[in-house]
Amino acid sequence: MLNPTDEQFAAQAIARQRLFRVLMWVGLVVAALYATYIGYRWYRDPAYEVGIRSVIVLLILLNARQNLRQSKYARILEALRTPTAPPVE
Repeated sequence: MLNPTDEQFAAQAIARQRLFRVLMWVGLVVAALYATYIGYRWYRDPAYEVGIRSVIVLLILLNARQNLRQSKYARILEALRTPTAPPVE
C-alpha cells in the first residue's frame, strides 16, 4: 500500500505523462535541427568548431531519452493504479 506522499507523486507523474512525451519529441526535433545547422556551418567553413556543439546535441538527446523514460514510468504507474477487472470464469 502506498502512503499519501507516494500516492501524490504517482498522481502527478500520471498527470504529466503527455508532457513528458511532448518534451521528448521536442528534444528530438531540436537536436536534429541543431545537428543539421552544425553540419551546414562545418560544410561552409571547415574551421568551424564542431566538438563542443556535438556534445550539446548529445546532451539534448540524453534529455529526450530521460523524458521518454519518465513517460514510460508514468504509463506503468497508471496501469498499476487502475483496478483490474476480475478474471472471467
